[in-house]
Amino acid sequence: MKDERWDDLLFRVKLFCQDRIIDVPDLSSPYLSIGARARKEHSDHTLEHHYRVDIFYEAVHCQLMELDHRFNDSSLELLHLSATLDPKSANESFRSIDVCHLVEKFYPEDFSDYERDLLKIQLQHYEVDVVQNADYIQLKSISELCQWLIKTGRVPNYHLIYRVATLILILPVSTATTDISFSAMSLVKTRLRNKMEDEFLNDSLVLYFEQELAENIDLETILQDFKKAGDQRVPL
Repeated sequence: MKDERWDDLLFRVKLFCQDRIIDVPDLSSPYLSIGARARKEHSDHTLEHHYRVDIFYEAVHCQLMELDHRFNDSSLELLHLSATLDPKSANESFRSIDVCHLVEKFYPEDFSDYERDLLKIQLQHYEVDVVQNADYIQLKSISELCQWLIKTGRVPNYHLIYRVATLILILPVSTATTDISFSAMSLVKTRLRNKMEDEFLNDSLVLYFEQELAENIDLETILQDFKKAGDQRVPL
């Protein structure tokens, strides 16, 4: 964007101003900061330089810093490997080794050693039967791929690949759930509760997340369970 988008952005901004009868300043004129002190200053910078460097470049730089913060090397690798099953990558050569690497590194607990070996065999048939299929090129997303596999009855033959695709699809939901969990933790574990143990914190968070289910819990049933658990310090 810094190298190629400035001229296009400036052109569109000028059109926007012309359509709405907004005066466009002379961008070649010197730029002076606002204030009484600024009137005494001599500037070597033009308005164009100010808008391009001090505003546009700075905005791009801030976005790059935010992207680097949110997407570390591990996240980028996960997204890169996940894109292997995306039908939009049909023009590129299918990389079955990337799918295997995705499973081994990011989903080791979802596949046994036997299933990982079987996945390699399924990928060999998948490349011929699915990737080279004429209908595959028409698919636009992994979601459409899963629907097509179900519709064509191919899920039993490629059930492990279907599982990988399902895990990729629920990834945004899992990430959002994690963010919500950390946000809820700051509400549940307040300054007055900062000494609560992990088990108590986990139980409290579950009740907070599942408020609709918690509303249906009968308090009398909870009291009866406590009574059956053993002697209590306070009579219930």
